[in-house]
Parts: sequence; C-alpha cells; structure tokens
Amino acid sequence: MGDLDAFLVDHAACERKASANGLSFVVRYPDRKELIAPMIEFAQEELEHFKMVYAWVERRGLTLTADEKDPYLGGLIKEVRTGREERLLDRLVVGGVAEARGCERFLLLAEALPKGELKDFYAEIYRAEARHAGFFLRMARLYFSEAETQARVDFFLDVDAELVRTLPLRVAVH
Repeated sequence: MGDLDAFLVDHAACERKASANGLSFVVRYPDRKELIAPMIEFAQEELEHFKMVYAWVERRGLTLTADEKDPYLGGLIKEVRTGREERLLDRLVVGGVAEARGCERFLLLAEALPKGELKDFYAEIYRAEARHAGFFLRMARLYFSEAETQARVDFFLDVDAELVRTLPLRVAVH
C-alpha cells in the first residue's frame, strides 16, 4: 500500500508474462490436445487482465517499465525438472502455486483499498486468480496421477515457503 503505483506497474508486467506463459504451453506441448484450448483461453484472459491493469497505469499517469526478473518466480522455476514429462508437471504446478500466491496478494490488496473502482477491480482479479490456480492443478491431474501431482505440489509449496521467508520485501505481486 506504500507504493501502489509501483505495484500496478509490476502487476501489469505479471499479467503480460502470465499470458505469454499460457501460450508457451501451447507451443511446447501441441500434442496435449486437452491442454490447448484451455491454455489459449487462459492466455486470452491474462492478456485482458494486462489490458485492464494497463488502463489503471495509464489513468494514474504511470509508465510501464522494462521487464525485471522476478526473484520469487525465478526461485520456483529454478526447481523445475528438465525431462519433458517432468517439466510439464512442474510447470503446471508452478503455475498453480504462482497463481495462488497472486490470488493471496490481490485479496489482501482488495481488503485494504478504500471503497471504489480499484477495490472492485482487485476483488474481481482475486476471483480470477483463484480460478487460474485451480485450472493449473486440474491440468496437472489430467496428465499425472494424484499422488505424483500432490508430491510436486508439496515440494513446490516448500520452495514457496522458503522463498517467502528469505526474499526481501518489495513492492510486487510476488
């Protein structure tokens, strides 16, 4: 809340990157037919969120910045395995964990903002991020067993906890 403008600029970058991430699944896994249409829809929704956040950025007279590495997401991605199947499972789980973390942040922001359009916007974004977190985990369970998926969820939640504990606080979604 101390620098909402910086948060909005970071949020815009996160939405744009999330859209690109959805499309990367389409490019990397064209043989996973059950994944294609839902990932396209996810990418489109995230791109629409980028457009909406950008409208807030513009309304406040702000400027987007060049992409910066996200230390939180970088820490999760560093743990993604390299085999084709392992990578698919891990990327889906990381997507779910990252969306859940965003969901948490957006809820906190929506609760802290005064009544008005921005509060309503973040309440809406919170609900979308909750759907997205579930979507990634459903996709993982479509291709992998419950036990295998849960083991990777548990692993990445441990990584998440360590990252949250050790990374410095910053004005950002993650």
